[in-house]
Amino acid sequence: MGIFNVDGPVYRTISRFWDLVKLSFFWFVCSLPVVTFGPATVAAFTICLKMTEDKEGYIVKPFFAAFKKNLKGGIPLGLLFLVAMYSIYLDTQCFKAFEDMSVYFLIAGIIVGFVIYLSFVYAFALMARYENKVIATIKNSYNISVRYFLRTLLLLIVLAIELIIIFWNYYTIIIGVVIGPGLIIYTISTMAMRFFREIEKEPGAVSNPEDIDEI
Repeated sequence: MGIFNVDGPVYRTISRFWDLVKLSFFWFVCSLPVVTFGPATVAAFTICLKMTEDKEGYIVKPFFAAFKKNLKGGIPLGLLFLVAMYSIYLDTQCFKAFEDMSVYFLIAGIIVGFVIYLSFVYAFALMARYENKVIATIKNSYNISVRYFLRTLLLLIVLAIELIIIFWNYYTIIIGVVIGPGLIIYTISTMAMRFFREIEKEPGAVSNPEDIDEI
């Protein structure tokens, strides 16, 4: 018995770190065609949701099984997310180009960006856990974000801190490439799973995670 035991904190931390490294690699490779960004992200959330309950087991086979399963719904969800992110990029370009109206573009960018965050922060986790239409999944993400607003805001702060650390310097960026995607997805999954469990315990809630309409 001790901290270096297979059930000890050191071994568990190293094991979890290695799992996130592998997950980040598979996510990156499967996202390279861009159009498959959505299914790859849903697959990564499938693994991370299980990680939050220590049920992940192997990484490779379940990841690719989830990737294949979520091609139909994951592709449009991913493309909608990328379009939404591109709209924020366009707003930043307008902010730089039109100095006289820069304040308006700044305000618009903050509002649009926050709505996009609320709409998509739990969307991929929802698709990983439940069967639903893409638009309903985005709507449910927004509803959950509003319902648990303070904790969702706290999650935003935590994610911002993680990104700041990742992009702090050249060395942290290298580390971020290796583990960053898995770490961000795992962070969101930890919060999302708490909400899912709370909602599933409510009277009248669905008992089957693969059968849900609207939250």
